[in-house]
Amino acid sequence: MQFKLLVALTDDSKVRSILKAAREAGATGATVITSARGEGLKPEKTFFGLDVTRHRDIIFFVVEEHLSRRILERIAEAGQFDGEPGSGIAFQVDIEDAIGLTSQIQVLSERIGEEI
Repeated sequence: MQFKLLVALTDDSKVRSILKAAREAGATGATVITSARGEGLKPEKTFFGLDVTRHRDIIFFVVEEHLSRRILERIAEAGQFDGEPGSGIAFQVDIEDAIGLTSQIQVLSERIGEEI
């Protein structure tokens, strides 16, 4: 079984809907890192030298490769990444090897055994 790492960077207010959409599309779990900062096309403004940038959250999903595109599309839809500039991004990366996924592999084998 092969896996992909999906990474989504978005506002804290959208994390719940992204997690829900990913689970509905077949993700078996996620890791969320809060309070990251980033900058898009336009630099954020400062107020008397203080950053007024919004904090972002980073969401990591390790998903089975046959499900990855569907999950990525659902994440983008839930986060409104293509509709609102600056709302976030999501991308996928190949995973060469992974350890600690035994319980996910069992669940995935039952769910999508015919596809893989």
